[in-house]
This record gives sequence, C-alpha cells and structure tokens, in this order.
Amino acid sequence: MATSEGVLIGVAADAPDRRDELLRGADFTPSRWLANPHLQSILASSALRRFALRRARQAIDRRSAEHVLECGPGVRLQGFLARQDRREHALGLVVLLHGWEGSAQSSYVVGTGARLLDDGFDVFRLNFRDHGDTHHLNRELFHSCRIDEVVGAVRAVRGAFAAAPVAVAGFSLGGNFALRVALRAPDAVRYALAVCPVVSPAAGLFGLEEGPWIYQRYFLHKWRESLRRKRALFPEVDWFSADDLSSDLRGLTRALVLRHTDFGSLEAYLDGYSIAGDRLRALAMPATILTAADDPVIPVADFRALQLPPQVELDIAAHGGHCGFILDASLRSFTADYIAQRMQRHLAHDASGT
Repeated sequence: MATSEGVLIGVAADAPDRRDELLRGADFTPSRWLANPHLQSILASSALRRFALRRARQAIDRRSAEHVLECGPGVRLQGFLARQDRREHALGLVVLLHGWEGSAQSSYVVGTGARLLDDGFDVFRLNFRDHGDTHHLNRELFHSCRIDEVVGAVRAVRGAFAAAPVAVAGFSLGGNFALRVALRAPDAVRYALAVCPVVSPAAGLFGLEEGPWIYQRYFLHKWRESLRRKRALFPEVDWFSADDLSSDLRGLTRALVLRHTDFGSLEAYLDGYSIAGDRLRALAMPATILTAADDPVIPVADFRALQLPPQVELDIAAHGGHCGFILDASLRSFTADYIAQRMQRHLAHDASGT
C-alpha cells in the first residue's frame, strides 16, 4: 500500500472497507498558528493544557479509585480505576499508559480517559514504576525494558476489574509498551493503540540530543528529580555518582544501564525495547499506530521502515508534533476523538457480541 502521510498502511485487503467511518491522520488540520511541530509538542504537556483540562481532571478523579497491583515477584505498580456511568454495562476497559517521566495525571492521559468514560468505557490509568508518586513501591529503578511487570499489571487489571473486552493505549514510551504488551499478552488484550510510540530507542535518543535543547533539558530535569526522590527513599543504595547526575542524557542512561541492569552496554539496553523493523510482525491482534511526519522526537523514517502484519494500521499524519495533535485555542487534542472511535470499533462490537 502507499505510504504517504495520512494513508492507512497494513489494513488487510479482504477486510470490510469501513475506514471512512473513522478519523484518520489526514483529518487532523490544526489552526494555522498551531502548525509548528515544536509548539504542538510543548503545548501537549504544558501548564496551559493542564489548566484547560482541569474540569476533565476533576471529573475523572472523582470517579477513580487507587489500586496497587501485584505484578510479579515483589513488584507493585499503582493505577487508578474509573468506572463509567453512562451505560448499564461498560463497552470495555481501556488501560492507558503514559510516556517517560509522565504519569497517570498527564494531560494526554486525563483528556483521553475522560473522553472514554463519557463514551461508556471503564478506564484504568497505570503508573509505571517510579512515575507519579510511586517511588516507594519498589526498591529497584524503572527502566524501559521492564515489560514483564507491565504485562503483569494488565493481566491483573483484566482479572480483577474487566467484565468486558480489554484494550491498551499508550503515548510515546507508553505506546512502545502498549505494542509490546499486545505482543506478549494476546490472551489479555483485544486491541492496542499507540500514539507516537518510541520505535528505535537509539534513534529516539539521538533525536533528543540533536533536536532543540529544550527537549533534552525537560527530560533530564524530570529524570534527575525522580532519581533524587529514589535516593532519599533508599539512602543505603549506591545509586549514581555526582558526575553521573551531571552528565547529558546519553551519559546518564549509560550509567543507569551499567550500574542497575544486566545489559552490559547502552546499545544492548536500547535494543532491548526496540520495536523497529520486523519486531511487530508477530502481532496477532488488531492494532493502530498514529504518528506525525513532523514529530521532532521520533523519526518518521522509523515508522516507514516497520514491517507490519495486515491487521495493524499505521496512520501517519502530516502534522501533530510529538503526542500533540492540538486542534485549536481550546487545547483539545485530536487524539481523544481518534482513540475513542477506534475503541468503539474494536471493543464495543465485541462487548455486544457482534
């Protein structure tokens, strides 16, 4: 199939042609002043957007209950379950996964979760290890190859809370996790959706280094604060040296790998959570990948090089930045409607037996 921006790639030729019923990347047409990809990316996680979503945050928080899940031997992860109240029975349960140094309270998670609740889905917002206020739950540090515990969390959510089909949706690193969960747990998840997922971690790291300074500074600041919290909670552990903490993103990541993992090298670690090339070819369930050709963090070439099975939809929008897709001055994101529509397609039909 063609690979131009906004075109769906990987849809089976014999599948019913219902694509026109769904939003596609080509339908994202931001206001002219919002076309800049850096503005899109920065606004996505800005204080302005948090303010704009304050009512959605209040609504989802009112309906949410905290749960600490047992996700493997000695591993605990926190999340928040919100039950819908629009229908007699939920259309499904959607597990939402935030990006690196985000949380269950990130604006893109809150906005999406609130929309899904309004549509009749239950929502579980999961915090990865050492994200949100969870640094005390596990002694060992978070890293991006800890896929087993996230699979364990999704299985625990399904077993404890889901009376309807389960899907997983994630953003950036959370999108990478969502697709890896789908690969590993086809019995627990019916559908996966990833927005601007990390594809080749090495390329993503290089992109942060070579892009505008604000991106590396943002992530380094948040990561260092996270590591300081961990050190205060577990002062007996030799976490990092002063030189490690003052190094750049690549240097601090290398220190993490060498001090706190068994990978042996930065390159082996980055390869450990890559989904590049043919690594998604074995994906057995329907899935959607939405990205933007102008994403300043994840190179669009990574997406064009993916080797995907027919049931995986690759949708490349011309604009959107990194997990932005901000429509107008209201700071609403196109992705909330996009995700809700696809959850209706892939979960609601299953829940009704059609």
